[in-house]
Amino acid sequence: MSDQQQSLIRSTFVALVVSALILVGIVSGIIYLVYKTQDYVAGAAEARRVRSAAADLLLVLQDSESGQRGFLLTMEPTFLKPYRDSIDEISRREDALETAIAGSRFSEIEVEPLRQVIARKITELKTTLSLAQSDRRDQAMEIVKNQVGLALMNDIRGTLSGVIAEADRQIAGQLQSHLSLAAGLRMVTIAGAIAVLAVFVIVFLIIRRYVHEILAARRELEGLNAGLEQRVRERTEDLIQANQEIQRFAYIVTHDLRAPLVNIMGFTSELDNALKTIQAYFKSETGAAGAEAVRTETVLAVEEDLPEAIGFIRSSTRKMDELINAILKISRDGRRQLKPERIDLAELIQHNTDAIQHQVLEANGEVTIKVDVKTIITDRFSLEQALGNLLDNAVKYREPERPLRLSVRAFRVNAFTVGIGVTDNGRGIAPEDHERVFELFRRSGVQDKPGEGIGLAHVRSLVRNMGGDIQLKSERGKGSTFMIRMPSDLSRFVGSSSE
Repeated sequence: MSDQQQSLIRSTFVALVVSALILVGIVSGIIYLVYKTQDYVAGAAEARRVRSAAADLLLVLQDSESGQRGFLLTMEPTFLKPYRDSIDEISRREDALETAIAGSRFSEIEVEPLRQVIARKITELKTTLSLAQSDRRDQAMEIVKNQVGLALMNDIRGTLSGVIAEADRQIAGQLQSHLSLAAGLRMVTIAGAIAVLAVFVIVFLIIRRYVHEILAARRELEGLNAGLEQRVRERTEDLIQANQEIQRFAYIVTHDLRAPLVNIMGFTSELDNALKTIQAYFKSETGAAGAEAVRTETVLAVEEDLPEAIGFIRSSTRKMDELINAILKISRDGRRQLKPERIDLAELIQHNTDAIQHQVLEANGEVTIKVDVKTIITDRFSLEQALGNLLDNAVKYREPERPLRLSVRAFRVNAFTVGIGVTDNGRGIAPEDHERVFELFRRSGVQDKPGEGIGLAHVRSLVRNMGGDIQLKSERGKGSTFMIRMPSDLSRFVGSSSE
């Protein structure tokens, strides 16, 4: 699994964990707030029951007192009915109030003192009505005028009004707490929704970035595949060219090595003839005239034929030795293990041009360098050898009639390839010789400079060994441009090429 995939999994996992924690927090908060709301509602219901019981008790007491007052004032029996209904209801209302207060967590009222006051009030009511019904209305009215019943009723009213007021406060407080909790619940829900939305936005951005990276990697892979196909075609062409070069090389080797051998064989025959002449001289039994003729031929063989034959044999063997050494050099370079390393291209080019600077100055010339590629990874020895050969050739085959102008430039061809061009204003090469100059032991133009015709063949061998190629653009009398194209990172190809 790649680091990119691991990073995505970690980020997504963290985001999901955070989302889960937020959701758990929201749900926990909602559950807590619901329970608290239920608690507040229950408290409000308890306070409402106390208030209702107190209000009902006060109402029946007031109804009983109203019935008493009406009967005492009018002596009409119809006023006794609400009185009797209320008196019968008072006991039940007292029990309801006591039950409501006992079931409430807020009310701390003592019910027993209230019962005693109510009992005294009921006694007062019953006493006045009994007196009135016994034709002692004046005594009953006197009791009423003494305001004993009023004081008892005021005491009862004050107590029950306090209970009602306290219940109202409790109800209002519970409702306010309920509203506060509802507002808190709303804020928690909104904040949680925003947090969850933010987390999902972050996850979306992470996934989108990963998708973009995947698409970019896919495009890069497609580009690499296209480059690989191009590379396969190039390698196929290289193999075809290599096969053709092998055939040309075999022809050159057999032709150029056979020529010195033919010379050696021919001049060996000359040596054999000279040897026979000398032998004939020493074995001659002819007369003076015949001996003189043999002697003349012997002198000619010793002074002319033998030195000439020996000289040609030495020349041919030396030529064969040079050809064999050239072949061995190219063979060694081809078998040499490449060592890719990061190279400062500008520094390497400058080092190679510095090596020929004295020759350039002698030719009243100048060297221009332009490098647009900072570093490459390749085999330093091979690249130095190739550049050194090209620069040496530029100086060697300059046009004497004009100052030497030599330029070296390096540039990036594409993401995987760099180009190095060496341009001079020398004598130039005819178009028909552009391919021939890269062949072993082949030269073009006027042969007024020493050489065996292996330099450019060696350069091509070095460049192709580094996974590149070299091309020539030139016209006779207008200079030449040798263009090297090679991988910017040789380490990518060393393994495959070595296999």
